[in-house]
Amino acid sequence: MDRSVGFWKRLGANVLDSLLVITPIAILGMILFGWDFDSSYTDLIILPYSLIVPVLWKGYVVGKRIMGIRIVKVDGRNVGLWTMFMRLIVAGLVYVLTLGIGLIVSAFMVGLREDNRSIHDFIAGTYVTEAKPGEL
Repeated sequence: MDRSVGFWKRLGANVLDSLLVITPIAILGMILFGWDFDSSYTDLIILPYSLIVPVLWKGYVVGKRIMGIRIVKVDGRNVGLWTMFMRLIVAGLVYVLTLGIGLIVSAFMVGLREDNRSIHDFIAGTYVTEAKPGEL
């Protein structure tokens, strides 16, 4: 795994995504459509964002782009829709079925493993890297 990224940088990217993408979407939904802040309507927008944007933007979403990190397949190729489906939906089901324990284990994996891969990275065959497109 060339230039894999650990826990803190990945967490920072997620926080930035929450602040710059998810929160504004939720606020707009509240103002325009009367959504609750924790509404499932917000999820209907966030899911396609998380699924499609990395495919179109070579593994980046807004938070990852700002942090200079991106998701790639283990062979260095860009992620596709199926890869992101496995990473988000299938891994999300694993985390739900384990009552969140899988998510905690994943956080430790990212922080402690040399390759910084989590459960969702293994399911999807991905990792998070600092390498820019074309560097791998």
